[in-house]
Amino acid sequence: MMTDIIADSLTRVRNAAQRRLDVTTLLHSNNIEAIVSILVDKGYLESYKVKEDGNKKTIKVVLKYDDNGHSVINEMKKISKPGRRVHQGKDAIRTFKNGYGTLVVSTSQGVLPNDEAYKRGIGGEVICSIW
Repeated sequence: MMTDIIADSLTRVRNAAQRRLDVTTLLHSNNIEAIVSILVDKGYLESYKVKEDGNKKTIKVVLKYDDNGHSVINEMKKISKPGRRVHQGKDAIRTFKNGYGTLVVSTSQGVLPNDEAYKRGIGGEVICSIW
């Protein structure tokens, strides 16, 4: 039984990028779909599509590589874990890696990137970091 579906999804993307795969499949949840949507908007992933097989949904993710064939993702890290939740206020999530990276934050207004959460003036649980 899997206890942390978000960590599993991040690991699947990380492993696929290391193996230089074009596509990987993730289990579906609304939170994971929101995280993948943020990663596509920020340019870390090429695209994604939700596939439905009967009552089971999956997310097909297309990875993005630079001209040299290296993944545009340098590091993906789960910050808040089931045993230790990490919450930060709006001032603490202002920037990450001097603006080169992104924090994905679960707020009262949904799952947002750190710059959007800072603009709205809200903090929340830091799900993961990517750069």
